[in-house]
Amino acid sequence: MELQNQLKALAEKVVKLKGRIDTEESTKHAFVLPFINLLGYDTFNPTEVVPEFTADLGLKKGEKVDYAIFQNGEPIIIIECKNWKEKLTAHNSQLFRYFHTTKTRFALLTNGIEYQFYTDLESANKMDEKPFLEFDITQLKENTIHEIAKFHKSNFNIDEIVDNASSLKYTKEIKKLITEELQSPSHDFVRLFAGEVYSGRLTEKVMGEFTDLVSKAFTQTISEKVNDRLNAALTKETEKQQEEDKEPEKISKVNTTEEELEGYRIVVAILRRKLPVERIVHRDTQSYFGILLDDNNRKPLCRLHLNGGNKYLGVFDEQKEETRHLMESIDDIYQFEEELLKTVGYYEDN
Repeated sequence: MELQNQLKALAEKVVKLKGRIDTEESTKHAFVLPFINLLGYDTFNPTEVVPEFTADLGLKKGEKVDYAIFQNGEPIIIIECKNWKEKLTAHNSQLFRYFHTTKTRFALLTNGIEYQFYTDLESANKMDEKPFLEFDITQLKENTIHEIAKFHKSNFNIDEIVDNASSLKYTKEIKKLITEELQSPSHDFVRLFAGEVYSGRLTEKVMGEFTDLVSKAFTQTISEKVNDRLNAALTKETEKQQEEDKEPEKISKVNTTEEELEGYRIVVAILRRKLPVERIVHRDTQSYFGILLDDNNRKPLCRLHLNGGNKYLGVFDEQKEETRHLMESIDDIYQFEEELLKTVGYYEDN
């Protein structure tokens, strides 16, 4: 979810700023570097993201590719950038020449809006002519975001990405062919269906008639499938609503008190020096009042235990083990400022 929000924010930035971006260099800084950064790579660390990466190519020395992302001392992705106004054509790209001289399995060609990821599915150490993953950052779909996430530093696994690349590449090509056939059925495509349903000789006149029929049949079939799915979804939603209407209204046993909210505000005042306020989220339960990083149960910042007579502040160590500290009042939270800030550090380190 975090990556999805970051990609959405970058897409909005691209749409807003592209009219004021005129050069390849400004495209890199405004669009491409933020993309690399949201994948978890430190663009300010020259051992992790290397600008103007050079690899000697036989007698041709000193050619450079715009960026190389390194992991464990080896390049894992080489990147060539274009001005956002330029079309992406990889055929005369330095990526082709660089690919076989490095140990990388992935190359990225981008103009900051369109992104094309390549590998070597067809011939080892030779970059494929067609990308296996291609997208426009301003028109991202959920399944594409899932594929982008595989390139995140925390998820990066060469074998898994390569294994999936073949499926992505050929599925994309098949979908493209299907779209073309639906828009303008080819002779062979029409013959495939006409031969199954027509017993006579497939003359040019008959083929002309079947070209229209095949196109109409596919359009109607797709339309019917869409309608069936919409109707099924509406029926399911109606049934769910009817079931909910039958159920007696559930009374929540969680009662968030003003004292708990005041304690939350004190924690925010302490932690906002290290964290944006919107990342500090409270979640009340029957047994404690939890304060979390990014609304994630696996990232507890502290807990307030205020409903059992004695008041306690629960803080966490690096193994997420909770230690409770007795308090006379919620103002005592300030006494544990150092421990609270240390907890933030555990997640930053990870």
